[in-house]
Amino acid sequence: MGKNLEIKVKTESHTKFIEKLNAKGITREKVLKQKDIYYEFPNGNLKLRIENGSYCLIKYSRDEINPERWSNYELLYLSGENPEKYLAGLFNEIAVVEKIRNLYIYKNTRIHLDEVKDLGKFLELETVVENITDEEAKKEFEEVVNFLGLDMNNQLKKSYKDILLEQKKAVSRVSC
Repeated sequence: MGKNLEIKVKTESHTKFIEKLNAKGITREKVLKQKDIYYEFPNGNLKLRIENGSYCLIKYSRDEINPERWSNYELLYLSGENPEKYLAGLFNEIAVVEKIRNLYIYKNTRIHLDEVKDLGKFLELETVVENITDEEAKKEFEEVVNFLGLDMNNQLKKSYKDILLEQKKAVSRVSC
């Protein structure tokens, strides 16, 4: 099982973050076109990520209450003719999130500059606890938060799925 420490912030622009990353010598690794299909799941979250033509089923739980957002996750890579259609026959779909993700990597930290359909621009950090301790991950995470100038008080403690569902609920209340 994987583990990481996360933050997500809404932003008007990615420009200042790109400048700070470039100043640190951190360049974009790749651009990812992602479609996340979320399913009803009683224990945490379950989503199918379709990324540049590949399929991965992701099961995760995340602490959305405490100031630190630790996640535990499991990945299952899928192949076959149409995993999306196959899973649609097994699970009830609750949301679809589409985004373009610019991926930067600093040590064990994945830096995502996301453009999310219908939601806007976000910056997300995920410091992966792999070959390091929780304390080392926390220290690295804080280093990245500091050099990017992020305010922990502005973090969003919810997934894109939850933000999208709240937005749709608000629209349906207004249109009634």
